[in-house]
Amino acid sequence: MGVSTSVPDDGVAVVTVDYPPVNALPVQGWYDLAAAVRAAGADRNIRCVVLTAEGRGFNAGVDIKEMQRSEGPEALIGANRGCFEAFAAVYECEVPVVAAVHGFCLGGGIGLAGNADVIVAADDAVFGLPELDRGALGAATHLARLVPQHLMRTLYYTSRTVPAGELHRHGSVFSVVPREQLTGAALELAGEIAAKDGYLIRLAKAAINGIDPVDVRRSYRFEQGFTFEANLSGVAGRVRDTFGADKEQQT
Repeated sequence: MGVSTSVPDDGVAVVTVDYPPVNALPVQGWYDLAAAVRAAGADRNIRCVVLTAEGRGFNAGVDIKEMQRSEGPEALIGANRGCFEAFAAVYECEVPVVAAVHGFCLGGGIGLAGNADVIVAADDAVFGLPELDRGALGAATHLARLVPQHLMRTLYYTSRTVPAGELHRHGSVFSVVPREQLTGAALELAGEIAAKDGYLIRLAKAAINGIDPVDVRRSYRFEQGFTFEANLSGVAGRVRDTFGADKEQQT
């Protein structure tokens, strides 16, 4: 259980998240993920990183139960800072990041996938932000990179999810493949990227980030300010406490 890194092909590093049962990450998990992605990108032998997950889904966000067990604000602050670091690590990775998404991609999963350079998805993948149902806010910054503005707002306000096929039609998911073909498809695409000159691919990543119309770090940090306000007001805790202990998906 945790975050691991492997190098199955020349120039390609695979960072795998494994936090059963649904890959809802504890505070330390977000920091570990950030460290793994940054380390892979800093390795001069690596020219592309694949971000993937074991289990039922790609990512179900933060571990709400960890916050419910915390009497003070430490878990909330840790989760916010951890998510910020992990999302930034994917975006700022020195080489392109391919997100291989299966099952559910919720909450923090949207932050990871939304900041990736390329998304390859299994045909069972669904994407969404159930934040308002969990007493949280945030990651609209990243959802807005996946869908048009008004659809982003609709999904955010309703907590609905959309299938990978719809994101493919919007152009944010590169390809949708059967679940059993996901790893192979992601590695094949990563291998195509990794065939480029390592120095040049790093310049390309920096150049593309430099022309982005939205500063994702600043935009997400702005959102987090409203998360803190929701918690200080008490409304976040009231909503979060309705999240039953028997529910498995945590965001």
